[in-house]
Amino acid sequence: MKSLSLARALALIVPILMLAGAYGFQYLGGLHPCEMCWWQRYAHFAAVPLALVAFIVRARACVSALFVGLAGLAVGVSGLIGLFHAGVEYGWWEGLTTCSTTPAAGNAADLLSQIMASPITRCDVAPWSLMGISMAGYNGLLSSAAALAILALLLKARKS
Repeated sequence: MKSLSLARALALIVPILMLAGAYGFQYLGGLHPCEMCWWQRYAHFAAVPLALVAFIVRARACVSALFVGLAGLAVGVSGLIGLFHAGVEYGWWEGLTTCSTTPAAGNAADLLSQIMASPITRCDVAPWSLMGISMAGYNGLLSSAAALAILALLLKARKS
């Protein structure tokens, strides 16, 4: 059951750390997310409560493993989106062709002013990179590796 415990921990810690990093870059670094950045976050948002449920029901190993698997799947989805997004940034394929923003409710003049005041963040331009790898690339690599590790640990736990 040590493998299941480690899988459970990874399924919770990885999305929390990835979200913390994303929000750190946004609020401390001033790098506003594009639409595909949000897609990656949504998958991590889904993984956190699934992993928490896995901890809550850890006395029932089979049910806990199910929720760990679902959380791992969500982490993997974020990784795949990150890899796709990195490909868009590197110009390997085309991504979104339109800009997007999410204005709050109000009259037409308020909506227009909100849209005009929103930062425009392109999905095909990496605002930051380290050793040639963008934030989306790091999310893609780290989240995909974590998802594979979670899956491997679940398979190991199943055999024991």
